[in-house]
Amino acid sequence: MRLSSLAVIGAFGLVSCATESGQPAFSDLFEGEPQSAVEALNRYYATIDPATLPQAPAGLELPLEQTLTRILLASCNDEEQESPALAQLAEEEADLFLMIGDNVYGDRDGRDYVNSQPELEELRESFSELAERAEFQAVRAKFPMMVAWDDHDYGANDGGKHFAFREYAELIHETFWGLGNVDVGHWPGTYYARTFGTDGKRVQVIVLDTRFFRSDLTPTDEYNAAGKERYIPAPEGSYQDMLGNTQWTWLQNRLQDEADLRLIVSSIQVMPTVHGWESWDKLPAERQRLFDLVESTGADGVVFLTGDRHTGFIYEEPGVLPYGANELTASSLNVSFATESPEMDSRQVAAAFPPENYGVVEIDWDAGKLNLLLKDNQGVIVRENEIAFSDIGVE
Repeated sequence: MRLSSLAVIGAFGLVSCATESGQPAFSDLFEGEPQSAVEALNRYYATIDPATLPQAPAGLELPLEQTLTRILLASCNDEEQESPALAQLAEEEADLFLMIGDNVYGDRDGRDYVNSQPELEELRESFSELAERAEFQAVRAKFPMMVAWDDHDYGANDGGKHFAFREYAELIHETFWGLGNVDVGHWPGTYYARTFGTDGKRVQVIVLDTRFFRSDLTPTDEYNAAGKERYIPAPEGSYQDMLGNTQWTWLQNRLQDEADLRLIVSSIQVMPTVHGWESWDKLPAERQRLFDLVESTGADGVVFLTGDRHTGFIYEEPGVLPYGANELTASSLNVSFATESPEMDSRQVAAAFPPENYGVVEIDWDAGKLNLLLKDNQGVIVRENEIAFSDIGVE
């Protein structure tokens, strides 16, 4: 089923003027009248057959019984360009690949895209193009995968919960990645978790959704100024929400699951505070809530894995969690904007790495340590940080 031109106009009018009285669009498709523009759109989206949406090539089953020793991660992949870093990543050996956001760029063609394209045609086309890419087909055939979305595969640059077409974006995401018929496909948002391995060597991977429920960010008061490029932290006492009540409760429960190491995937950065782009520090109360939740649940072995920044980073900081906090930012696969970066957060381990890159988490169970690596598009290690299990609360 496809929205007619008249229906598109009707939906756009509803989104733009949700309080305007009159006969709502799509009301003839359902019993009763929708009470809002978003409800009207969602009623339509509920009629779409997922079989008509783009789908990735068949993937490998997740190795839930296997002891993980090597995990790859990457973000920011423009499906319209060749991706040497992704091709190089396909040459690696690993137990799991985490594709953690901006896996396509499906929101670029229209400046008023957020308000005018309820069919998300560009987003669907972008996923179709990704499925046809040889580099992507290679990694899809070689590695079991878990995925997160970020703004450009969500459908709205820097978008949060007020993106009117988020329900359809979720359907597109979950259909493409084969998640529609598993747990994540049965609740709003794209968050989910899986645990791999057996007693003493269990790795839990928690994939957060930092888009679907997120409240608006505070715009900068000094556009493009260093540290204030686009956003500033929300004022103390203001309304802030990153994950939504249900996802927060779910995360609290997951952090109490049995695990030895926990890799928390967030599409946006968690630890740094020196830049003015999207990150958890723009909602500082929510960032602290995350750290407090790790402590209150007694969750040992947490490491943050992030993307989004078009630059690779490694961070380490004592005292934030009951043990040292660590983060690996792997970004980007083929959307690099620079060769060097002056950005230096006090938590950073070495300089930033803006050229094309991907990340690796190596786990040495016998030696009781893990290594966070950044590799360039030739597979050369350019940044690394070795972490003893004892430094992240793992006995």
